[in-house]
Amino acid sequence: MVLARSEVVRGRRPRPVRGTAARLGLMAVPLAFFALFFAYPVVAIVGRGLKDGGRWQLGRFGAVLSDPDIVHVLWFTVWQAAASTALTLLIALPGAYVFARFDFPGKQLLRAVVAVPFVLPTVVVGSAFLALAGRGGLLDELWGLRLDTSVWAILLAHVFFNYAVVVRTVGGLWAQLDPRQEEAARMLGAGWFAAWRRVTLPALGPAVAAAALMVFLFTFTSFGVVQILGGPAFATLEVEIYRQTAEFLDLPTAAVLTMVQFAAVLGVLALHAWTVRRRETALRLVPASQTAHRPRGRGQWTLLWGTLAVITALLIVPLLVLVERSFAGPDGYGAVFYTSLRSAASADSTFAVAPLDALWNSLAYGAAATAIALVVGGLAAAALTLPRLGRGPSGRTALISRFVRGFDALLMLPLGVSAVTVGFGFLISLDTPPLDLRASWWLVPLAQALVGVPFVVRTMLPVLRAVDGRLREAAAVLGASPWRVWREVDLPMVRRALLIAAGFAFAVSLGEFGATVFIARPDQPTLPVAVARLLGRAGELNYGQAMALSTLLMVVCAGALLVLERLRPLDHSGEF
Repeated sequence: MVLARSEVVRGRRPRPVRGTAARLGLMAVPLAFFALFFAYPVVAIVGRGLKDGGRWQLGRFGAVLSDPDIVHVLWFTVWQAAASTALTLLIALPGAYVFARFDFPGKQLLRAVVAVPFVLPTVVVGSAFLALAGRGGLLDELWGLRLDTSVWAILLAHVFFNYAVVVRTVGGLWAQLDPRQEEAARMLGAGWFAAWRRVTLPALGPAVAAAALMVFLFTFTSFGVVQILGGPAFATLEVEIYRQTAEFLDLPTAAVLTMVQFAAVLGVLALHAWTVRRRETALRLVPASQTAHRPRGRGQWTLLWGTLAVITALLIVPLLVLVERSFAGPDGYGAVFYTSLRSAASADSTFAVAPLDALWNSLAYGAAATAIALVVGGLAAAALTLPRLGRGPSGRTALISRFVRGFDALLMLPLGVSAVTVGFGFLISLDTPPLDLRASWWLVPLAQALVGVPFVVRTMLPVLRAVDGRLREAAAVLGASPWRVWREVDLPMVRRALLIAAGFAFAVSLGEFGATVFIARPDQPTLPVAVARLLGRAGELNYGQAMALSTLLMVVCAGALLVLERLRPLDHSGEF
């Protein structure tokens, strides 16, 4: 502020202009990255499908969207996403209350366990539920009950995957709501449900809406879970895009479905941004340590034990069954499936290397993707945390402000746009100099980094915004360059957030499947691709190896998450 005032006194341009230049400079690398490795491949694949003789064939929208089979896919995509969202909220909201209001032994460990499914690859989730409720699974052996190739397996797997979204987003805010407001309503004669509905629920409404929209987005674009558990009877838009592209080579239909999904995702992200802005309204918040207490009375103890039972049955048991199936060999329990992973001769015929090599490939790809995501996401987060612009000449500042908001939304698009489209777009667009990368080792990390960047931004943004801007201004007044300001002021405060962002980027890179399935070479498969290939082949050995690889992938991802939880407890920001 002092520096800005002195510049005005000296007749120089006000500081916002310098801020604009710095902001645009920081945006340059992320914009170039997204333009080359996101927008260009997507536009290329859509153009290949919707252009004929250099002219756009928009009439294909009507032809595709009037197909009864496509209409059924659209209806099922929306229906299962809505049902998954409702079921997730129904099951997870009591858990959010328990973690927010109750204090009990093992709470921190259990909260870390609850968050494990969110970072697990979708193929691991599909494998876990296949081991639990599929042909020859635990439920099939005990009671003859099979849920695979049914919609219930898909819905329960989506709840398993998104339970932590509700607990983090809603439970974190709930833990800081002042309970005295609800207690005052109770003293005035309102019952517990009326007090909750009239006082607590309106305060939680924006957080619940934000969580619901994120769950809807993740389930609307579901691919790996539906591909493994749904079978040929069920297909979401993402699965149908994959079928039309990989199996039928029908690019026009795939392009139309990509645009439909893109429009839907934009709508969901716009609603999510609106709910996040509503969450910024003033609430009476107190430290979480002042609201948590030991359960009191039979009702609260029943709720606690009921929540623990749900977490055990829905989140822990599928993972335990996955581990059990990985050791259940043809001659009894042992490590036969694990030892066979080291031999290419015993692997599926589509592998050119031993399946265990997929582990080392995934670790190398994940490390490279994490480095890329940290650079791109870190620069983007820094650009979004520069001081807000003031008034500028000729409305230029308002235009730049809208550009910044659009840039923020752009960073989230890889979470919703078809990863299948991005992966296939890589193959057909990055094949000519100077971007001939189809044979390059870096192709897979680049695709995985696209998914990691939003997690880096969402993790670092709240911390960067919490840094007192006066510290930066004081350092600048004392003559520090922008780079030294970042190194001396910001970096010490965001170092932990940077490590957390790296962990999330690494975990989601390991599990990326939709794009990698197209671009991973047969001699360098990733773990999710290897699991999917093994599950697609008949035979006890292939199934056992898929369970073993899924267990290894689960252990790596869970280990990364547990390290993150040691760095930072779950917060109330709702960011991931």
